[in-house]
Amino acid sequence: MNDRVLIRVEGDVAHVVLNRADKHNGMDFPMLDAMLAAQKKMRRNRAVRAIILRGDGPSFCSGLDFKTAMSQPARTLLRATQLLWPFANQFQRWSVGWRKVGVPVIAVVHGNCFGAGLQLALGADIRICRPDAKLSLLEAKWGLVPDMGGMALLRELVPVDVAKELTFTGRVITGQEAHALGLVTHLSDDPLAHAQQLAAEIATRSPDSVAAGKFLLQQAWRAGDYLALRAERLWQRRVIGRVNQRISLAREQARSKAGVGGEPQLKAFKSRQL
Repeated sequence: MNDRVLIRVEGDVAHVVLNRADKHNGMDFPMLDAMLAAQKKMRRNRAVRAIILRGDGPSFCSGLDFKTAMSQPARTLLRATQLLWPFANQFQRWSVGWRKVGVPVIAVVHGNCFGAGLQLALGADIRICRPDAKLSLLEAKWGLVPDMGGMALLRELVPVDVAKELTFTGRVITGQEAHALGLVTHLSDDPLAHAQQLAAEIATRSPDSVAAGKFLLQQAWRAGDYLALRAERLWQRRVIGRVNQRISLAREQARSKAGVGGEPQLKAFKSRQL
């Protein structure tokens, strides 16, 4: 993994940081490769309880660095052959790959969040955004369509007419407008602090129930009733009676015995099993 994406673990929270601040974290091929490597590393990490996905410097991610891509025509053409793949290619895994990681991913959005950057943010489970951030599906500017996982992710968040308008126009909207449309979860003047607070709250719950909840919702949200109910049963069977579920019960019993204002001794959760 190169230094385009850094991983910093603080306690049980991992910070995945886009590290190209001088280019507003514009995505080049080394950054794409580093992001996929970071996803793989986080999938294997059983101790981390939440991931904060953010950009260093003035922006979250300003999108594909077209200038660099066009200066490497042979390499760009080789990468473009992935459009012929019958399954998710590397560009699409840039965003949707985070859905396979068994912990919540919280995107911290500030500055510019364009094209590939917006699609990366959509791949997170939760987005916390500055009101003055700028967001856009900027591909229309280049005569292209969003093709880095955005279509699979947008449909969970906004009506099709909203997605069409954003895709047709490439209009730049503020974080405030994005929140009104449902593209971002929360607005905050200090989105990093907000994300850290949320990650700490999530870490008080069983890592297995959190992972199961993430995968359950991804499977069930757009499924019919039969498949959604089936997914509920399957994921419940994977957590009920297991060690972290038993610890959850013990923790709640300890809180109940301690009463209001008490300081219960809470047993620590085991590493994530799912």
